Amino acid sequence: MKNAHWSNWSGGVTCAPQRVAMPASEAEIAQLVREATQSGQRIRMVGSGHSFTPLCATDGLLLSLDRLQGLVSTSAPAGQATVWAGTKLHALGGPLWDHGLALANMGDIDRQSLAGAIGAGTHGTGPTLGNLSTQVVGLRLVTAAGEAVDCSPTAAPALFKAAQLSMGALGVITQVTLRLLPAYHLHERTWVASFAECLAELDAHIQANRHFEFFWLPQNDLCAMKALNPVELTPAEQDALPLIKEPRANDQPQGRLARYVRAERIDRSYRIFPSERTVKFNETEFAVPAASGPECLHEIRRLMRTRYPEVAWPLEYRTLAADNLWLSPAYGRETVTISVHQAAELPYQPFFADVEAIFRNHGGRPHWGKIHTHTSPDLAALYPQWAAFQAVRRQMDPSGRFLNEHLRALFGA
Repeated sequence: MKNAHWSNWSGGVTCAPQRVAMPASEAEIAQLVREATQSGQRIRMVGSGHSFTPLCATDGLLLSLDRLQGLVSTSAPAGQATVWAGTKLHALGGPLWDHGLALANMGDIDRQSLAGAIGAGTHGTGPTLGNLSTQVVGLRLVTAAGEAVDCSPTAAPALFKAAQLSMGALGVITQVTLRLLPAYHLHERTWVASFAECLAELDAHIQANRHFEFFWLPQNDLCAMKALNPVELTPAEQDALPLIKEPRANDQPQGRLARYVRAERIDRSYRIFPSERTVKFNETEFAVPAASGPECLHEIRRLMRTRYPEVAWPLEYRTLAADNLWLSPAYGRETVTISVHQAAELPYQPFFADVEAIFRNHGGRPHWGKIHTHTSPDLAALYPQWAAFQAVRRQMDPSGRFLNEHLRALFGA
């Protein structure tokens, strides 16, 4: 498709590629990359367009991976599966379950492609769990020279460490090998608390649950709480899924909380993790050291209540385990992520700029797929392995074939 127009999910990023291609094989990808290289075109890849930053934008070749979906192979004894990179997360849980396997964690949106999700560092919540990229144990990608290479902790380990979270800057990921868990069920509990109650009990909730998060609701200063934990079910209970527990009369919130429902449900893990998002928005998110999370939250709350009282969208608070991925926002430190939203049709720039200033004061690292203004000097100071990643990137793509303007600003290239 030539002279196409592309927009991301929220509508905040648009571009006019010279060509949009939907290859159905790795060989087609390699040929397209070679042709683009010969003609001097820049190359970017797109999955579902759920990044709010211009990661996918290009005026050259835009490669859609939508025809590269599904399982390549599985091994339940090894707890691994190799998956085509264009596979959408919402289409992955069922096939893995049929082989007795499941992802260790997911985010609360499951519309992304697998390559897009690991490329941007998509994550869920849980103090012992890393982002989706930490579940990757092998990758296959097509380089700027149009050659397919494999990498893992034992095969080209430096490339693998860089490629686990690379924003598509090293090549076109075609296959992903994931470390998985035996299929499991999750018990979800949701309830509402005042902001003061939430913060007073925050550490206890984080430690007591495999997954805990909350949304602060600025218009009424309440917190929508959510906890998920694995649960064993009898065969009869599994046949009756989903199990939904309606609130008892004495469970109903009182007073100003009465319009909120406390609820529980049990289902397969991949059905419990995601939430449906039908209203479009723009988002900024930063990862701060876990110890800074509560104070950072307090400062953003004060900002929103004093300068932006009209913002109705909730703020999301989650946890992440420290990891060793070179470009992971959780590199080397236990982490809290805080996400701030605004309706897609409303201006967000002054609001997000003021929020970002608070994050910067707490050493926040931006989510690669969410709106921020960091450039290479900022990022080099935040990521101890920044130079190591840059060296691998230059080796894999010396002419910057996979860089657009946004990535050139990030990498100072």
